Amino acid sequence: MSVYTRLAELGLELPPAPRPVAAYIPWVRTGNLIYTSGQVPLVDGKPLCVGVVPTEVPPDKAQAAARLCALNMLAVLHAATDEALDRVTKVVRLGVFVASSPGFTAHPAVGNGASELMVSVFGDEIGRHARSTVGCSSLPLGVPVEVEGVFEIR
Repeated sequence: MSVYTRLAELGLELPPAPRPVAAYIPWVRTGNLIYTSGQVPLVDGKPLCVGVVPTEVPPDKAQAAARLCALNMLAVLHAATDEALDRVTKVVRLGVFVASSPGFTAHPAVGNGASELMVSVFGDEIGRHARSTVGCSSLPLGVPVEVEGVFEIR
């Protein structure tokens, strides 16, 4: 089944690829790998939410923000693959950063928002990936989550 068909079945539409907010490019290809720069949870250029988890942003909302980061990353990947996400042969790795309060330890649950979207869109064989989810004190624009990825393409 096509990645685009899966997106439609999930009720998802790729947004326009977000523009970088600083001095970097959205993706780099080397060989058959595409590395995406970190994506934050933007909707129409504005953060979905701001603050640290869990004191200002509840974990379930942070998980939804991670899912939005992943959807924005797919929009970047769509551009990087010449609008052919079906060229992706493996989601290799995701890196998830969670702006969190000291003592918060449920970072993996927040990161699941991004990971579960990859599996839903690409299926188990292609979509399952290695992942790191780490806490930090702050992220760009005050958002609670940022997600980056590495993808293999044909």
